[in-house]
Amino acid sequence: NGSAAAMNQAEKIRSINSPGWDGVDATVTPLRLRDADITRSLNTSFHRCFGTEDGQKVLAHLRHVTLEQPAWVPGADPSFGYAREGQNSLVREIEQRIRRANEPE
Repeated sequence: NGSAAAMNQAEKIRSINSPGWDGVDATVTPLRLRDADITRSLNTSFHRCFGTEDGQKVLAHLRHVTLEQPAWVPGADPSFGYAREGQNSLVREIEQRIRRANEPE
């Protein structure tokens, strides 16, 4: 059925446009979180975890060794830059979830 295929494609497009890692769809079953309550709860957990003094130290360290370092330098293999950007995206995900936990509903 053509409309079912179009609906499936539309769902895939929505899934990859979801914010952060929620939009990753590496398998047939989307990895994104569909339930807003679960997402809020997860964001709150990130906020509580990284809101502590130790959590702030860990996040500062992760930021220093990822986002504050070059993702690629001339002469390096391009795959190095891809891997480094993957590391950077994890730190961005943590920071984004902390920000979302602080946003009013």
